[in-house]
Amino acid sequence: VPVAGQPVPTASASAVAPAATAVTVRTDVLEVVLDGGEIRQADLLGYPSTADEDSPPVRLFAQDPANYFVAQSGWVSNSGAAPSHEAGFEFDRAALAPGADLSLDAGEEQVVVPFIWTGADGVTIRRIYTFNRGDYVVQVRDEVVNNGASPWQGFVYRQLSRVPRALKSSGPMSVEQYSFQGAAWFGGGEYDRRDYEDFVDDGPLNLQVTGGWIAMLQHHFFGAWIPERGDTSTFSLATPSGTGGTHYLIRELGPGVNVAPGATAATQARLWVGPKLVANIQSQQVPGLERAIDFSRFSIMATLAGWLFWVLAKLHGLFGNWGWAIVGLVVIIKAVMFPLSAAQYKSMAKLRKFQPRMAQLKERYGDDRQKLQQAMMELYKKEKINPVGGCLPLLVQMPVFLALYWMLAESVELRHAPWILWIDDLTARDPYFVLPVINMALMWATQKLNPMTGIDPMQAKMMQFMPLVFGVMFAFFPAGLVLYWVTNAGLGLAQQWWMIRKYSEAPAKA
Repeated sequence: VPVAGQPVPTASASAVAPAATAVTVRTDVLEVVLDGGEIRQADLLGYPSTADEDSPPVRLFAQDPANYFVAQSGWVSNSGAAPSHEAGFEFDRAALAPGADLSLDAGEEQVVVPFIWTGADGVTIRRIYTFNRGDYVVQVRDEVVNNGASPWQGFVYRQLSRVPRALKSSGPMSVEQYSFQGAAWFGGGEYDRRDYEDFVDDGPLNLQVTGGWIAMLQHHFFGAWIPERGDTSTFSLATPSGTGGTHYLIRELGPGVNVAPGATAATQARLWVGPKLVANIQSQQVPGLERAIDFSRFSIMATLAGWLFWVLAKLHGLFGNWGWAIVGLVVIIKAVMFPLSAAQYKSMAKLRKFQPRMAQLKERYGDDRQKLQQAMMELYKKEKINPVGGCLPLLVQMPVFLALYWMLAESVELRHAPWILWIDDLTARDPYFVLPVINMALMWATQKLNPMTGIDPMQAKMMQFMPLVFGVMFAFFPAGLVLYWVTNAGLGLAQQWWMIRKYSEAPAKA
């Protein structure tokens, strides 16, 4: 590792040295401003910052203090000088092919951007950024050439530095408020993350890893350094001071290279700059990179959410509309869960049959709760009624509901996607509250079909207010999530009505 006195630079270039000459690169999906050691600005051309298609694109990397977020890379050496991300690399215009520019023209598949650093001891480092058509991954290759008389040893470092992003909430229940914001990494077969509030409190990170990746995550978008699979590096966190206050930084240091006189060594990595697109991330074939789509901290829930998204994406391919894909997904889930739902509704139908008998027991024992409970249990035992038969299916379905919630909330594919008529953005709240009102009506109708047996009168009154409570809460939920609940509630009501007609018997005589 680097010796003492050769620390890895952490402050921003503007705070330490004059900014190096920057160039602008434009592809079909990215517009990037960079110098040899830092990508200072990155606009995602296919993603408007608001639902208005004429709005400027999302700016993921930025220099302004309020939104500071950059990707940096440099070298440290135990045996001589080395270029840092702050200074050293210069744009190597002479290395460009004749007639080449830094924009992806029609018929071209990539843009190559060369930089070079030349040391006094005969060592040069050539850095090549490669941008490909339709790709949010930037290939970054460093080639060390030792034309000196002495061996040269160096360590490449790559890091992401930012200030916490100010959230633009669209309401108190906006999913953006609950989406993870902070550093994440994958190494040794394990995924971990740390939000900004815990950067210092959770202690230092000093993790030696082969392969893996580091990232800074936010809702729908992220930046990540991805070393080569066989490279060994050390992951760490830091909170240096910089322009605009404290910067939060995640770094990977290494691999190291030893270059004999007359020899050459190279190292490369990928830099992800863009949205959390499932198919694009999977195409990188990087172990664990799909966890950057932070469906859940827990791998089981994240896996379940990933399966649900796979089904949703297939349905979108069929319908061509994410709203109808959500409806179709609920139909499929309802069909899969039908045996559990049937058991639930059979139990409810049986409870309805014995409601007169239960009412008689309540009149007989009045306020003597102990005797009432004993009598109720005897009735359940005699008539083979399972009083929790309707609850167990709901408990089994809860992990699916939670995974579906996070999948819909985190999927950038649904960002600003329209459904029909007044719903022109599934990730924003229903502007006229139509879906929340429909959901409230469906919940009320469902309650009317369910017997409230064995429930304390006060609890029963509280239950009666639940449709209103959920209606108010869902008024601030993204329309896509409310559409899911409305479809689920509508199908559940129809299914329950049919099952009650099928399995209900005449009320048992008191």
